[in-house]
Amino acid sequence: MYIIIGGDGKEYGPITQEDVRQWIVEGRLNAQSLAKSVSDAEFRPLDKFPEFADVWGGGGTPGTIAPPSSTVSDADYELDLGGCIAGGYELVKRNMNVLVVGVLAYLAIEFVVGMVSRIPLIGGLFSLANFVASGPLMGGVLYLFIRAIRGEPVQVGDIFLGFRRAFGQLFLATLVQALLIGVCLLPALIIFAMKLIPLSGQLQSLQAGTPPSPELIAALKSAILSGLPLALICIVPATYLAVSWKFTLPLIIDKQMGFWQAMMTSWKMVNKHWWLVFGLTILISLINLAGFFACCIGLLFTIPLGFAALMFAYETIFNAKKD
Repeated sequence: MYIIIGGDGKEYGPITQEDVRQWIVEGRLNAQSLAKSVSDAEFRPLDKFPEFADVWGGGGTPGTIAPPSSTVSDADYELDLGGCIAGGYELVKRNMNVLVVGVLAYLAIEFVVGMVSRIPLIGGLFSLANFVASGPLMGGVLYLFIRAIRGEPVQVGDIFLGFRRAFGQLFLATLVQALLIGVCLLPALIIFAMKLIPLSGQLQSLQAGTPPSPELIAALKSAILSGLPLALICIVPATYLAVSWKFTLPLIIDKQMGFWQAMMTSWKMVNKHWWLVFGLTILISLINLAGFFACCIGLLFTIPLGFAALMFAYETIFNAKKD
């Protein structure tokens, strides 16, 4: 049995030798991770333990971890949507105090930053800071659920692990995905802008409390209807990309992949059963919609449930043992 010092500086264990090996393969430990057996007095790097000598770099170089820690099997998988939802429900119920509070803390941060972003002059700076931090923060939230699924010790502060483990890659993934999905939506946005810019003066008058004139209502209706067909067409590739890249952030923070490798890995694996992942996304959205209609209070449980269900799918697709 072994005690491990994690990347957050905390002690975990006791765990078995098989658990240590599994954590190495999954990329949660490396050659320099500190550990000790329960009978040892001091911690030492894992590459100093003879029993783990066979797991380090294929070329025999000490202090490096074998490549499989950041790779994913291309084997097929079976995704049980009901099982993901049921597993997510049980996970949240067992870890209510951490998972619900963690998500609540995340939502509170987003709400506060959103309110501050509306302040003139400094609001733009907060909006920019929020965009930069959104990827690492969401990565930390997802990693909180991944660790809870694996039975690892979790705490609310783990939502900030993305800033320590992979800040740059999580930010780049968020930026690149936003740009590419934005390109898909750009034609529709241009059409809507061309229709609405001539009405900008009348729209500004609405902010002063002036009721809209029948002519303005008719013009807005015409602008929306004329751009709607193109918008529906543009939404198709945007939706396809968003679903295909659904697991980019967890791959980055969990397996320490670069953002492009994570995007391509998510794309490849999701597209084995794209419609199932899309179906899970729709199912989670419907559950959150039900939570919203329950006086919004239900969202405090349905949002964590959605994250948990999605990360159960992640474990099935990327980490489950496949025959």
